[in-house]
Amino acid sequence: MEPRVKKTWKQVDGVLLLDKAQGMSSNDALQKARRLFSAAKGGHTGTLDPLATGLLPLCFGEATKFSADLLDADKTYEAELQLGVSTDSGDAEGVVTATAEVNVTPADIARVLPQFTGDILQVPPMHSALKRDGRPLYELARQGITVDREARPVTIHAIELLEFTGTRLRLSVSCSKGTYIRVLAQDIGAALGCGAHLTALRRTRVGDLVLDGAMTLAQIDSIEEGARVACLRPVDALLQSLPRVDLSGEAEQRFSHGNPVDLPDGLSGKIRVYAEDRLIGVGEPGPGQRLWPKRLVQLAL
Repeated sequence: MEPRVKKTWKQVDGVLLLDKAQGMSSNDALQKARRLFSAAKGGHTGTLDPLATGLLPLCFGEATKFSADLLDADKTYEAELQLGVSTDSGDAEGVVTATAEVNVTPADIARVLPQFTGDILQVPPMHSALKRDGRPLYELARQGITVDREARPVTIHAIELLEFTGTRLRLSVSCSKGTYIRVLAQDIGAALGCGAHLTALRRTRVGDLVLDGAMTLAQIDSIEEGARVACLRPVDALLQSLPRVDLSGEAEQRFSHGNPVDLPDGLSGKIRVYAEDRLIGVGEPGPGQRLWPKRLVQLAL
């Protein structure tokens, strides 16, 4: 029996746009990707349910410092709904709780979908990771326990009908963080009078990042290990929506020695700061539109 070779981890910095496969948790996907890149440090930017496929941005090394920024980002999904069948979880993994005849017309759909755009309230599902007294709700649900959940505000920016086959709907949904697409499926089914559940879900956008160009784990595995780093986007791929400030000359020298620099008027909130076209960190202007090094989340690149 050959001795087991100890895994050697290394510093890897960048962002991987992963096309997650169905049946895999976000953490499983992250750990498999970390091993493929031998990345010492990694994190994901928000979970994607095992049932769902599609875009899961993964951060390695210094990019993990900014992964939280995508937690608040808007998302876009393609969702498939089965009309006439309701389940206890709101998706295909649940137990069927009711069936009904489907007499839905395109006009019915055109009437109902606008009811779910804009600012709406959603009651989180029992089959979710939200906790009650320290226990995830899904654990209670598995024991047949149901507890009251307070409705939460979410925003549905747009719902587009992609396909309707009589008993199945395929929708494109652009929404805010915290939106449960399976709850949306249940609510749409209720509004149509026949019930519904989610049968497939694919995430196509997270913030400014899109599924086009994302890679599966199998595709990455087929590439020679030494060449896999070319699959990564730069660290600032997560930051493209932030204003950019470039430091040069005297300003760069002052900043590198711990002194503040003056910023252009009109900047507020987070900004990304570059020196010689190299990202050095992200920070926020202080009083008087001045940026101090101590207010910068700096990168070790």
